[in-house]
Amino acid sequence: MNTTLKLEELALFLFGIFLFAQLPFAWWWFLILILAPDVGMLGYVFGNKTGAFTYNLFHHRGIAVAVYLIGIYLQSEITQLIGVVLFSHAAMDRIFGYGLKYEKGFKYTHLGDL
Repeated sequence: MNTTLKLEELALFLFGIFLFAQLPFAWWWFLILILAPDVGMLGYVFGNKTGAFTYNLFHHRGIAVAVYLIGIYLQSEITQLIGVVLFSHAAMDRIFGYGLKYEKGFKYTHLGDL
């Protein structure tokens, strides 16, 4: 993956940390929850198509932003936290080259094959 793209994802990850810092949660919550979106990988137990859908559901930045904005609208700090964690996790994964999945299998992503 291109260095420029990795730097862009790093900036987005740092932005996610900034957004988390605006919430009233202890820092250890971020450290514990940052890997929680990987629960989406469990969909691969049911095949590549289901796995790609569930993985992408938990790793799509647009969904993360929507959840965060819903949290702002509802004044729900928990919903904002979920949005920030989803957003930050997606950026972190993309720093390491893990992109949204194609139905062919886990190794086939929008960023290229793993």
